[in-house]
Amino acid sequence: MTNAHRGEVSLVIDGMERTLCLTLGALAEIETALGASGFAALADRLKTLSAGDLAAVLAALLRGGGEADAARTLVAAQLDFAEAARAVADAFERAL
Repeated sequence: MTNAHRGEVSLVIDGMERTLCLTLGALAEIETALGASGFAALADRLKTLSAGDLAAVLAALLRGGGEADAARTLVAAQLDFAEAARAVADAFERAL
């Protein structure tokens, strides 16, 4: 069960509900993975995510949500890409 007050968002991956959370560590990891420096650059970069970018962002958010095992196996996981993109947007919206 996710905690909206902490900014957590849920996403079903491989048939299991997983928790995403934008923590400071996840934010730093995402900035590095996307080559963005600062919020403005990151916001622009998030508008044009490739599949690889989405995987990197999801993995960071999964680790932020305490789902390190799911982050490690993400590239082979079954998930709805539209739902994943919405969950990423929701995680950022809740955190910021």
